[in-house]
Amino acid sequence: MFKKILIANRGEIALRIVRTCKEMGIKTVAVYSTADRESLHVRFADEAVCIGPPSSAESYLSIPKIMAAVEITNADAVHPGYGFLAENADFAEVCAEYGIKFIGPTPGQIRKMGDKITAKETMIAAGVPVVPGSGGLIESTAQGLEIAKEIGYPVILKATAGGGGKGMRIVWEPEDLENAWNQAKQEAGASFGNDGVYIEKFIEEPRHIEIQIAGDQHGKVIHLGERDCSIQRRHQKLVEESPSPFMTKPLRKKMGDAAIKAGEAINYEGVGTVEFLVDKHRKFYFMEMNTRIQVEHTVTEEVIDHDLIKEQIKLANGEPISGNNYNPIMHAMECRINAEDPYHGFRPSPGNITSFHSSKGHGVRVDTHVYAGYTIPPYYDSMIAKLICRARTREECIKKMERALDEFIVEGVKTTVPFHKQLMKNEDFRAGNFHTGFLDTFEMKKED
Repeated sequence: MFKKILIANRGEIALRIVRTCKEMGIKTVAVYSTADRESLHVRFADEAVCIGPPSSAESYLSIPKIMAAVEITNADAVHPGYGFLAENADFAEVCAEYGIKFIGPTPGQIRKMGDKITAKETMIAAGVPVVPGSGGLIESTAQGLEIAKEIGYPVILKATAGGGGKGMRIVWEPEDLENAWNQAKQEAGASFGNDGVYIEKFIEEPRHIEIQIAGDQHGKVIHLGERDCSIQRRHQKLVEESPSPFMTKPLRKKMGDAAIKAGEAINYEGVGTVEFLVDKHRKFYFMEMNTRIQVEHTVTEEVIDHDLIKEQIKLANGEPISGNNYNPIMHAMECRINAEDPYHGFRPSPGNITSFHSSKGHGVRVDTHVYAGYTIPPYYDSMIAKLICRARTREECIKKMERALDEFIVEGVKTTVPFHKQLMKNEDFRAGNFHTGFLDTFEMKKED
């Protein structure tokens, strides 16, 4: 087993990894920017190395600085967490060249799933359902118009190197395609350094349902159930739950089998997620594969009682998967607590936390790196905590979440707690009647 793991990340996921490593008897190294000097992952790791100023490009995204920290601390493995370099094949390759284990898939596996066109072609070859579309990059608006006419409107333009909604445009009429194509290419080039755009059929009122998978170095791939991530704003997830209230046993079997096929198609090793769009008729289509741990991995952990970070580390160490496919035995839900003002367009709200009290009680979990007196820097993602509740049924889980949100107190900055409180009371949400566009018509009620 690894003796020392360097965690190439920050915030709650870095602290989450520190905790599992401690339980496994593995030493940890935290890296941090000057803006994160007071973060809890720095305090609780065995060693900590400052790798630069607040800018991500000069710290958490700097491969030379991270590898220098690996060298001076004699770490023998790197855990990338999520975001930053977690799906960077070049980083995984550099680690391999230096004899350092990258806790995740191989560079080749990352590359196959990192480019959406290549990923789609791989899934078609594996027999996994995909959304009808161009099957490659669009080279001209004339080509786009021809494909759109064939598959039918509405269509969606997507950046091949994209994520988070960047380089994405929905087109409802032929006359709008040229302008949307130009905008998508411009945004994709600015965001990812790659302006490649492809086209797909736009699935109206879809559910965003993902399947957690795990693969070992011996060719075995299993699935660990699904998560419903349909409550999102501008393609950013806000609430995730497992099992999905939209799921049926036959659909879970079909989607689980498809996710395993996806993993087997690239001999996947490590923990990853296969994401699908599911239409209102319960037809599902491959969307993308995330070759890393995800923010919402906690939801799966709670319903199958399994530490996925520990599983990642064991798989990276060459250990075989001991179990078979898992299905949820409880219901769990996660609310992302962001430092944002939901009453003013969810605008960021960095600053000093003057008071902080996290929820407690049976079936309540809080993953966070903040505390009273901590200053939220303006340079990174606005998520400051994840509130996870677990119960025997979805109804009980929502009631527990309502109670836990009432107890979750953050003063000094605005947070999304009021939004989650109102969502939990929404009749359609409670009934499980929602899709990825649900929040487009959701209006925050004024504070009392």
